[in-house]
Amino acid sequence: MQVNSQETSKFKEPITKTWINTYGNIRLSNRFYWVAQTHFRFQETEKTPFVGQLAQIYNRHAIGYIYSKKFNISLGGVLRLNFNTDEESTDRNLVPEWRIWHQYMFASPLSSLLFYHRIRIEHRWTKSFLEDSEYTFRNRWRYMFKAKIPINSSQFKPKTFYVSPEAELILQSGKTVAGSVMEDLRLHMSAGYIVSPRLTLATGIMYSHGQTLSDATVFKQSWTARFHVYFSLDPRNIKNKIPAIHMDD
Repeated sequence: MQVNSQETSKFKEPITKTWINTYGNIRLSNRFYWVAQTHFRFQETEKTPFVGQLAQIYNRHAIGYIYSKKFNISLGGVLRLNFNTDEESTDRNLVPEWRIWHQYMFASPLSSLLFYHRIRIEHRWTKSFLEDSEYTFRNRWRYMFKAKIPINSSQFKPKTFYVSPEAELILQSGKTVAGSVMEDLRLHMSAGYIVSPRLTLATGIMYSHGQTLSDATVFKQSWTARFHVYFSLDPRNIKNKIPAIHMDD
């Protein structure tokens, strides 16, 4: 697709979404752990505004490796179930999407603050809801910067409240992408509470926008309410618990 430089970019009206996400880390050995994540994502429709209808279910799994308290890597796969939220559509209601992903997480503590850099690369196979559609291949290139700021303590320990601003840029590439390389820019602010070393709860709001795949001059927008549950399981001795690095997202 050729993009006319004289065309003016247009922003669609923002839509609302609700994400309910669980993030699990299960310790396997001193260095290895299992990443187990399940996400339920809802999107507004004309009949169901605000919270909306179920749009996607994510099952993201991987094996992670702890190199140090400040760096870890993960490699795994994703099965995403996409539900058709177009109420006037007569096409299929459900289409699976497959991904392979790998991730590189860096932690940078500063005084009582924690800063994180995350590089995530995804190789994805997607198709539309049309009956005769075929899978197309794309890559996603993601960089996230995140901070965690404790509110009522100088350490991240049980009974600590914290706030966490986050920005993530998601680019994409592939034969079908053409000029629509900016898939998403996500700006997220959340507040969390550390219940125990094994459990953290958080909630936040996210604004995002990015180019549509069919027309690079048209940008989609959304406001998303996000609810998070982070849990860590370690069947071994408590003294060998996972090092204090942000591995929950």
